[in-house]
Amino acid sequence: MLDPELKPFLEIWSQSWKVLPENASPVDRRLLFEHIADQMRLPAPQDVSSEVRFVATEKRNVLVRIDRHRSAGAQPCLIYMHGGGWAQGSPATHADITMRIAASNRQTVVSIDYALAPEHPFPQAVHECRDTVTWVHENADALGVDAQRIAVGGDSAGANLAAAIAIDLIGSPYRLIAQLLIYPPVDFAMDRPSYSENADGPLLKVAGMSAGHAAYCPNAEDRVNPLAAPLMAASHKGLPPAFIAVAENDPLRDDGHAYADKLRAAGVAVELDAGHGLIHGYLRAMAYCEASRESFRRMCQWLAGRNQAGSGPLT
Repeated sequence: MLDPELKPFLEIWSQSWKVLPENASPVDRRLLFEHIADQMRLPAPQDVSSEVRFVATEKRNVLVRIDRHRSAGAQPCLIYMHGGGWAQGSPATHADITMRIAASNRQTVVSIDYALAPEHPFPQAVHECRDTVTWVHENADALGVDAQRIAVGGDSAGANLAAAIAIDLIGSPYRLIAQLLIYPPVDFAMDRPSYSENADGPLLKVAGMSAGHAAYCPNAEDRVNPLAAPLMAASHKGLPPAFIAVAENDPLRDDGHAYADKLRAAGVAVELDAGHGLIHGYLRAMAYCEASRESFRRMCQWLAGRNQAGSGPLT
């Protein structure tokens, strides 16, 4: 059942996208998404400052947005990967989320403007996100970040990237204290019950997902690579604790459940937020829906607990 408080949000969202031409290119979609996000933006928290930096990676310089609470001292850090089907979105479109995490937890959030498909297919976005995580670790002092309290997170495609980075860094010197995975896609199967139950969205429709998968992973063999499909990893042992948020009315709902089961079987601590009445992308509806705000508060509280654990054991 859909939370009735989402109705006005969905009306505005649907109306905003109607101007998109039928022959719209990926660039057209990105430009419109930036405009819609700007029009629907929430007031910026007064106790958070924002700046941008560039991170040198193999193929290009990657812009990162740094939202930081104005309190002094070395802060815990969340490295955030935005959603948008690997093909659109930016740190600016998701600033309502990142700034509010920084404000709620008195911390720093680094949001990555990673390379987008189809121009830059897998694995470039993964490599850029991994390079940014290592950059934050190696420049923690200069960034005012506590290197012992760095987590990764993201929503939708960004949650997929965050989960992939956590897998990629197992056994590396770059320790992560947590992974915050918000309505994550974890493989390319599309055969779980939630895909048929929620085929028409809202916000995310199953009919367009195959094309999105093909744009991000045009090579079929890549779709079983755990850095594209985290569920497919041979082992999930040693991953940091995870908060996995799903939404009842989301095609990706059962992806999150499947990943939670896989992590728990590997001995990883998981908190699963069921998102009753909610939809894919519900954090965009925080101005309209109390259930969305409540879920966001639970995410922040969980992350704050991991931040407090700091250099303690990962349990």
